[in-house]
Amino acid sequence: MKVRDEDAVTEAVGEVRDDWRVKLKYTADRALAVGLIGALAPVFGGIALAIAIEDGQPVLFVQQRPGVGGRLFPCYKFRTMIVDADKYIDDEGKPTRPRVTRVGRFLRKTSLDELAQLLNIARGEMSFIGPRPPIPIHLQRYTDSQMGRFRMRPGVTGLAQINGRNTLPWSKRLAFDNTYIDTYSLRGDLRILLKTVGVVLRREGIVLDRNPGEVDDLAPVGGWEDA
Repeated sequence: MKVRDEDAVTEAVGEVRDDWRVKLKYTADRALAVGLIGALAPVFGGIALAIAIEDGQPVLFVQQRPGVGGRLFPCYKFRTMIVDADKYIDDEGKPTRPRVTRVGRFLRKTSLDELAQLLNIARGEMSFIGPRPPIPIHLQRYTDSQMGRFRMRPGVTGLAQINGRNTLPWSKRLAFDNTYIDTYSLRGDLRILLKTVGVVLRREGIVLDRNPGEVDDLAPVGGWEDA
């Protein structure tokens, strides 16, 4: 089995975007995130309390995810599943029992679970808009061209999220991610932000738990040559 090590990941990703437009975007992201964390502190507290009352601690779900350049970082979400939910996944990646809590269903349907990622933005690990951070094993399943989606910081929302969200096949999401990076502009970010509001309000593309059978069309681990 072929496995990408750190050097191979860096080579496959290619040159990370670091021009003045991107630097300005990241500076604005961090400043806005810090302000929102302060303004939304009561909302954060209410969500945390609701999770703790229903299902105890922890209130945050923290998982290592690959970010810009394919480097791992701790990605935060408000916890929407039972503790140790990954124990209830079969060999095909499908859940074997209900894993999403009642509070979790509400948080997922309203996308409020993503609010915790304001912490990632303030820390400089994420952006408001960009490719969604995948699970680490996908680094071993993407083709070299698909690895280009790590040329910018991951986002809370992005081009794929306004074009089908979690119902899109993974290969199409990656194509949208690379298109976003190749054509990045402030105007494009504003358009994505406005469309995201509509997607969230209409609750489009929501999947409460895993659906790999419908969307997983990636190469197997190690089978990542471009066709």
